[in-house]
Amino acid sequence: MTQSDSAPSRKELESTHKELCDYRDRLAADVLAMGQKLKLPRRMVEQNIAQHDELNQLEGVLRQLEAQIRTMTD
Repeated sequence: MTQSDSAPSRKELESTHKELCDYRDRLAADVLAMGQKLKLPRRMVEQNIAQHDELNQLEGVLRQLEAQIRTMTD
């Protein structure tokens, strides 16, 4: 089996991208909701979201997926 035989299809990459975007959005919403429950200033919550390790990691993976999808042909 060659590398191209095991490479994910464009559809699989797009599906994965959507799932990760949905997860990222839910995670950010959870952080925001927790900040509201704790009555933290919105600016502080937004700063926490911007510095959240898992969210930053997700952004990196999403950028890689987007680049990979752009380079694929249908």
